This record gives sequence, C-alpha cells and structure tokens, in this order.
Amino acid sequence: MKNSGVCILGVFVADTAYLAKRMPGIGETISGSGFSVGPGGKGSNQAVAAARAGAQVAFISKIGIDTFGDLAIETFAREGILAKVTRTSDVATGAAFIYVNETNGDNAIIVYPGAAGTISIDDVESHASAIQAAAVFVTQLEQPAAAALRGLEIARSSGVTTVFNPAPAETFPEEIYGLCDYFIPNETEAASLVGFSLETIADARRAGDVFLERGVTAAIITLGHRGVLYHSGEQSIHIPAFPVETVVDTTGAGDAFVGGFSAALADAFDPVDAVRFGCATAAIAVTRRGTAGAMPRRLEIETLYRSH
Repeated sequence: MKNSGVCILGVFVADTAYLAKRMPGIGETISGSGFSVGPGGKGSNQAVAAARAGAQVAFISKIGIDTFGDLAIETFAREGILAKVTRTSDVATGAAFIYVNETNGDNAIIVYPGAAGTISIDDVESHASAIQAAAVFVTQLEQPAAAALRGLEIARSSGVTTVFNPAPAETFPEEIYGLCDYFIPNETEAASLVGFSLETIADARRAGDVFLERGVTAAIITLGHRGVLYHSGEQSIHIPAFPVETVVDTTGAGDAFVGGFSAALADAFDPVDAVRFGCATAAIAVTRRGTAGAMPRRLEIETLYRSH
C-alpha cells in the first residue's frame, strides 16, 4: 500500500499569550491588553496546520498527566490528528510565554518543553511504524536533537520524504543535514547556522549553497514579509509572500508554512508549488490572533493559492 499523510515528531506545550504595547524591562511591570491560553508547540502547531490543510496527520510526542496534557488530547481529537503520544507523571506538560505586540503583531517567545523535552530515541523507535507509513515526515528542535535525528533516519531508510525545521536555533548533529530532503530554517536560524546575515535574496542564495554543501537536497529559507527562497541543485526560486491587508499576529507563521507545505507535498504537489501553498497558509494565519487556532482550512488556502 502506498504511503500517505504526514507524520510529525515534535513538542506540545500550552501557549500563554500576552498582548501589550512593548516588552517590559528587567524589574518593570506594565499593563497588558489581552491574554489567552491555548494549544501550542512547534510540532503540534505544524500538525494542526497540516491537518486543517487536508492531510492525514500522525503526531509523535510526550505530555504530562495534567491539565495541559488534557488540552493536548482534546486538541488532537478535535483536529482529527492521530495522537502517538506518551503520557508521563514524571514531568509536567510544557508551556510557552508569548509576548505579542498589540500594534504590529511581532512576537517574542520563551518555550519550556516539559515532558516533550524528555523524548528519547526509544520513544521515537516505539512509533517507527507511524513514520514508515507516512508520505512525509517532519521534525524540529524543541525536543532533543537525538530524537529528531533518529526520526529522520527511520524516515530516510523507509523512503519517506523528510522535512527538517531547525527551530529553535539550537545546535544539532551534522549528520542531520544529509538526511534532509527539505531543510526549512527562517532567516534568523539560517544566519546563525551560516555565520552571516541574510540582508538580500543573494545572501539567502549564498546560505542555500552552504546548506547544499552540507548535504541537504533542497533548502527552503523563509524570509518573513520577503517571502521564501526555494534553493536546490537544479533551481533557485524566490517566491514572494502573499499580500494581506493587516498582519495581526506573526507567532505561528513559520509553523503554518511548514504544515501547509508538508500537506501539499503529501498530496503530490511539485515542491515549488508546495512552497506557494505553504506561503498561502502562512499569509492567512498572520491575519488572526493565536497559533494553532489561527491555522486556516483547506478551502481558504486553496482560494488564496489559486487567486495568485
């Protein structure tokens, strides 16, 4: 039987989001203008994005036996995500502090992965069948890098397309590069990995060359309002961002892109078209507050994608 759908290894945390005019300084207290609690974590956000974009999604993670863990299970059930999740009483489910600028939607985030920070190689291997059954496997760096590496190894050895999002910008084993069909950093993460800033598209192409030299098949560098660079040995294409009227919250934009892109890949899109589909997914997400809750549905994405 042909592999199908998207399998994601990653973190679930509860997002606690604070809306304010600015970040407070050390020792300072300021008034906020909004607050919310909801499902978050890069892996979980990407899973929700991919599921809403039309993919069958399995999500591998680890959560606590607590209120935030219950929120995770409720979220996966509501979104139709197959939860390959271990629950533990040893460590609480993680949480994230998210500051959102009330004027322009810019954000700053602190993540504590909690139980998901203890995901081990054994945990990944116990769910190897979910990885092997997928068309596309996705992972990031909020859980331990050794777990990400093992997931990518299982996927690659099984002929599953691999997507690696090196976020947050932590160190990881060099051998991960060679296991990546698609390597997706944002401009800040790419700069930290190559040692120079990405001020221009030419800089992004130069960074893409570095990633190709390190072993990736294609580098996809997200550049915020400047769009995305798709860079492989065969082609280098700058895809502009889809125009939107008002940016409300950029917190989940990268996860929206990865989820939409991966869903499109699993649906047999050409990679460059999948990038455009991911861009459309992110463009809609930034017009809404929140992370998982801001992810658009397939019909919305297709409408914007086809209009451009």
